[in-house]
Amino acid sequence: MKFCWVTIMVDNMENSIKFYEEILGLSINRRFFARPGVEICFMGEGETQVELICNEKQENPSQFNGISLGFVVESLDSMIDYIGEMGLKVFEGPLQPNPHVKFFYLKDPNGLKIQFVENIK
Repeated sequence: MKFCWVTIMVDNMENSIKFYEEILGLSINRRFFARPGVEICFMGEGETQVELICNEKQENPSQFNGISLGFVVESLDSMIDYIGEMGLKVFEGPLQPNPHVKFFYLKDPNGLKIQFVENIK
């Protein structure tokens, strides 16, 4: 079995796509209307993708208790500088639970925690 995607219910498709493109560097793979009022957008390449779903009829889709998405970066400091340039703020961290890894969290437009991880050699 292989993991194929993570689904995120979003309030605003355009804001979410902009975040995942500009901050995470993911590109749109597929975007379509599943039915009237329900738009789906798959982002990213490779085996695992992010699936964004915007359902006009769903109230309060952003409920992410204890869930985060993690992305490896070359330099945590550079990523912190970049998100600052984009007008965003670190939500939590940086944290370094052991000598081999450090990370911080940012929230996406829907309140989902996005973790940026630097592996230290």
